[in-house]
Amino acid sequence: MALKCGIVGLPNVGKSTLFNCLSNAKAQAANFPFCTIEPNVGVITVPDERLNKLEELVVPQRVVPTTIEIVDIAGLVKGASKGEGLGNQFLSNIRETNAIIHVLRCFDDPNVVHVDGSVDPVRDKDTIDTELQLKDLESIEKKIQRLEKLAKGGDKEIKKAIEVCKVYKAHLETGKSARSAPVGEDDVKYVEDAFLLTGKPVLYVCNVDEKSLKSGNKYVDIIRDLVKDENAEVLVIAAAVEADIAQLESYEDRVVFLEDLGLEESGVAKLIKAAYRLLSLYTYFTAGVKEVRAWTIDKGMTAPQAAGIIHTDFERGFIRAEVIHYQDFVQYKNESACRDAGKLSIEGKEYIVQDGDVMHFRFNV
Repeated sequence: MALKCGIVGLPNVGKSTLFNCLSNAKAQAANFPFCTIEPNVGVITVPDERLNKLEELVVPQRVVPTTIEIVDIAGLVKGASKGEGLGNQFLSNIRETNAIIHVLRCFDDPNVVHVDGSVDPVRDKDTIDTELQLKDLESIEKKIQRLEKLAKGGDKEIKKAIEVCKVYKAHLETGKSARSAPVGEDDVKYVEDAFLLTGKPVLYVCNVDEKSLKSGNKYVDIIRDLVKDENAEVLVIAAAVEADIAQLESYEDRVVFLEDLGLEESGVAKLIKAAYRLLSLYTYFTAGVKEVRAWTIDKGMTAPQAAGIIHTDFERGFIRAEVIHYQDFVQYKNESACRDAGKLSIEGKEYIVQDGDVMHFRFNV
């Protein structure tokens, strides 16, 4: 399944620096290729130590990691909801993403001019939130108008849809985002076709200087307190440090560089893993001598649904799944030993796939 995250932020907050770090294939790990498919879009492999371990054990002909698409969305200015600057392009690009990575400037540097003249991540956040909320308000109002024309027939579902839309409208009018609207989980379906921008999950990335990388700073503390009720994750990254890592030639040099900073992994790797958590995504693996491969699924998917990620025929003709939990595979080294130890289970259509499962599907169409 394709995963697409949009990097947003005001001009000169560090979002393009972060994107450019991703564009360097040497930047993160041994198996971390990246390709640019449009001037502002790239596809990068998801760092996963488990995939590397499976490669070591199975020694396949090839390894295929799962990927995430990163979109560097044009810098936003006030008035974007009305088409100011690159507003329309920005809003079109963000509408197509699964989640928003919102980069906020949390460092002082007189050599890097801020678009509004001073460093204030709260103001910056509010600027982007407001533009997205205004666009969502416009979308909801148009949807209500359409529904009210259809409501004359007395259809209960249409009336319910209008009620839900009006809850969103009132919520947006108070300056709050759609993701926090007081509606039930079953009611969200009534606004799905409105593609609300502020309904998307968000990850706040605080771009700091190197000295603030481990413990944060006053700006980070303010943002954490500000978004504590948003059910959003806050990540601290130094884009300038990521750029330094990207310049190193070897994987070993990058490991040493991170160790010198007291870090176990790069900020970019943390960002991608955080995006998976944000979207409640799992990874399962298929492992054989021809190929070891990672597959992305939604948390809670059944075995047939997971099989369908490979090919629709796998789901349509699903018979059973042979499942080995990742830790068991690592302990017993191979599928045969897992089978002999009773660690390979046969699962049917009701099985809920777990993160890290090594799976083999049987199907017939």
